[in-house]
Amino acid sequence: MGFFKPKVTVYKPVKDVDLGPYSTEHYLQANVKAPRMTGILIKIFIAIMEFPIIGTLVLFILKGNNLIHDLITNVDLQESPLYVPLHHSEDKKEKEVKSIDSSSSPPEKVQLAIHCLPESSSSEEEETIDGIEQQHSFSRWTIMDYYKAYSSGNTTPSMVAERFIAAINESVKPPLQMGFFIDYNPDDILRQANESTLRHKAGKPISVLDGVPVAIKDEIDCLPYPTTGGTKWLHKERPCEDDACCVKRLRLCGAVIVGKTNMHELGSGTSGINPHYGPARNPYNRTKIAGGSSSGSAAVVSAGLCPVALGVDGGGSVRMPAALCGVVGLKPTFARIPHDGVLPLNWTVGMVGILAGTVEDSMIVYAAISGEIPSDKPSGTPSKINLPLLSMTKSISGIKLAKYGKWFDDCSDDVKLCCSQALLKLQNHYNWKTLDVTIPEIEVMRLAHYTTIGSECSASLCSLREKNLAEFGGDARVALSIYSSFSSLEYLNAQRIRNRQLQLHMKILAEADVIVSPTTGVTAYSIQDDALKTGELDYINGAALVRYSIAGNFLGLPAVTVPVGYDKLGLPIGLQFIGRPWSEATLMHLAFAVQAISLYKKPAQYYDLLRR
Repeated sequence: MGFFKPKVTVYKPVKDVDLGPYSTEHYLQANVKAPRMTGILIKIFIAIMEFPIIGTLVLFILKGNNLIHDLITNVDLQESPLYVPLHHSEDKKEKEVKSIDSSSSPPEKVQLAIHCLPESSSSEEEETIDGIEQQHSFSRWTIMDYYKAYSSGNTTPSMVAERFIAAINESVKPPLQMGFFIDYNPDDILRQANESTLRHKAGKPISVLDGVPVAIKDEIDCLPYPTTGGTKWLHKERPCEDDACCVKRLRLCGAVIVGKTNMHELGSGTSGINPHYGPARNPYNRTKIAGGSSSGSAAVVSAGLCPVALGVDGGGSVRMPAALCGVVGLKPTFARIPHDGVLPLNWTVGMVGILAGTVEDSMIVYAAISGEIPSDKPSGTPSKINLPLLSMTKSISGIKLAKYGKWFDDCSDDVKLCCSQALLKLQNHYNWKTLDVTIPEIEVMRLAHYTTIGSECSASLCSLREKNLAEFGGDARVALSIYSSFSSLEYLNAQRIRNRQLQLHMKILAEADVIVSPTTGVTAYSIQDDALKTGELDYINGAALVRYSIAGNFLGLPAVTVPVGYDKLGLPIGLQFIGRPWSEATLMHLAFAVQAISLYKKPAQYYDLLRR
């Protein structure tokens, strides 16, 4: 029997791992061994995987070929499991912030956020960089633009709602078929907008969000809509009976909730190609993916239909589509935003996130929806929420950006060049410093995260899966087969790796303010016709898209992506900052600094709801 004893991978103690720039730690690139499959190939593969004994053997081989056995199953490490990435409040002070009480009402928090905006927070006003007007940089309408338009009487929430409905009706028809929404209700939209119009006419808007259109990912409960999770069956098993907490807080601010956005089925992929509701298409090029799984939320913001939308980020699912669609994506610290009313697909890695046209708008909505419900507040979470004083961003000095060169450069040439130039521009403009570091075992962390999110999703759906199996799309059905193959040993070892990686990341973040990287390894790729009916299995592109996202989810750290440029085809590229727990204000400062020195292009598919 000793002949069959597997080789054991031994991880050295954390204290012995060299995180410096000259470390001998090996950078292991993702070596995904799984062919792209769609259509009949997926159906054949499903039949094989679900066949007794043979399916188990195929899954065992797949896991072995993709290093799960070597790096997760058969390992020797000292760390104990860390099941939930809850972080205690830190003493380290952030620079140029305003602290607000997390127990304040959402309108009060929004009002305080307005005081943190720079003097010019409207897209109508030219920004200057070193005294040069940025006349050719495209900008989307902001929350403040809507508020000013309503306050001046130039337009009303009702008029905007009518334009919105007309735009959606146009977008669903050939040749566009953009796939922005799974569900929207014109009557409900107009009802909310008319109520907001009356408040504005009376001079009594609830907040600057009053009358502003906001979209919600169909993973978040929001009446009067069912919550499908991108499926055709889940809402029948789990009826939506109330708004999620984050939606309630937006309503308390007067926001007009305009519908449920498209998403990758069950959040199980990165493309946003949904075989039931069609693919969410990229507004910069409708033949390209929007990214997933918060695909529709990114696309509606990019296309100008909403200045802001909510998503859920379990493995980069807010940041990836935000980067591919050229918008801002903010994933806060684990437990910063209440998770009640969100589909329980991944308890310890999924977090509500914000997609917005600008950093300023992400801050306003972050203020509105942040802060745990007092009765559910985890011990150790801070009672204050820090917001960045964006008018003071330029004066912040001494920022240190940790960069792991081998990881940073493990992307397409266009992404590497664009992000490197953006980082250099940032250093030169603000005199901030780059700190070269080594972040070990990144591929190990990706596989541990995959084991965790897969196990949690499988456990969440186990009682419903067999009953509704025929209604799953092809790629989601394959994903659930893989998810259910993970053993208790593999799940436990993944949690031990989580503990290990958190210690390593916190050592780096003790020396640097943030970790900087591209947001995705590639830009948006083409939607192939053969994927429309079954979805697609493309784990190679998936691994490239998710490459830089894992620490934010697996370790519960806050992260933000901000657009920095475009590839040769004009497709957006994002730069990401990962911060210490509860350092969202610092991340927004840095993202705002990048935004201020970047030039942006108008998407091919854009709707001007305020009639520029």
